[in-house]
Amino acid sequence: MGDPLTEQIIAAAIEAHRHMDPGLLESIYEEALAVEFQLREIPFERLCDLGALCG
Repeated sequence: MGDPLTEQIIAAAIEAHRHMDPGLLESIYEEALAVEFQLREIPFERLCDLGALCG
């Protein structure tokens, strides 16, 4: 068996995706995954602005 946290994260992503239609904005998928993480009490941080990393 794999790492339990990894399995929880994958299960949350699958569950979030199950309720979505293809072609939605990334922000919609992000929100759905955040909800699944909260329901499963998986700690996470939302996307943060790192600024430009390229030359």
